[in-house]
Amino acid sequence: MNSTPRLLNRILIGILGLALLSAGILLMLLAAVPAVGAWWQAWSGGVWAGASQMLGTARFPGRQESWLWIVLALALILLTGLMVAWIAQQGKGRSDLLLAAEDPGGVPGDVRIGSGVAEQSLKEAFAERADLAGTSVATYDVRGEPALRIRLHPRPGVAPHLLAEDAASLVSALDSVVGRETSVLVHIAAGARTRFSRAERVR
Repeated sequence: MNSTPRLLNRILIGILGLALLSAGILLMLLAAVPAVGAWWQAWSGGVWAGASQMLGTARFPGRQESWLWIVLALALILLTGLMVAWIAQQGKGRSDLLLAAEDPGGVPGDVRIGSGVAEQSLKEAFAERADLAGTSVATYDVRGEPALRIRLHPRPGVAPHLLAEDAASLVSALDSVVGRETSVLVHIAAGARTRFSRAERVR
């Protein structure tokens, strides 16, 4: 529900994984195959000689320094800025308001209800259930409107459709209190948290 760039994240993780895998395979071949070591020495020596020649030909007039180092520094600064922007995009979309509307009464003003009202009330309602190993509730801004994401971790043997019905009834009660319907995503998760939690018989 948030605006995390998942496709971009998967592409970057794939590229990083391939790079690390290639580096690992190369290191193993360098350590185990002498022919690969000889090839690497010849190839890296040629690359270093070409880089040194390039730096030597791209010098400031009358000086020994190469202007390519400035270009490299600017490229690193740009890469750092892109990384900071990418990190800043992770997990966006959270909202701290559940309702923001004009007061229809005689006194002009706005009515604002924080997202903590819904999150805490739903968490407390689910905390009393012995058939849940954990619950998390968060509010997100979806297309300009607040929406709730309810993540439930049931214990083994619990019927998911019953949990969904109970969640729907709790959300309906919340809507009646707030006075406005809220979009809700109910995510019933199953994982290590539910498998290794303390078993309790559900009746």
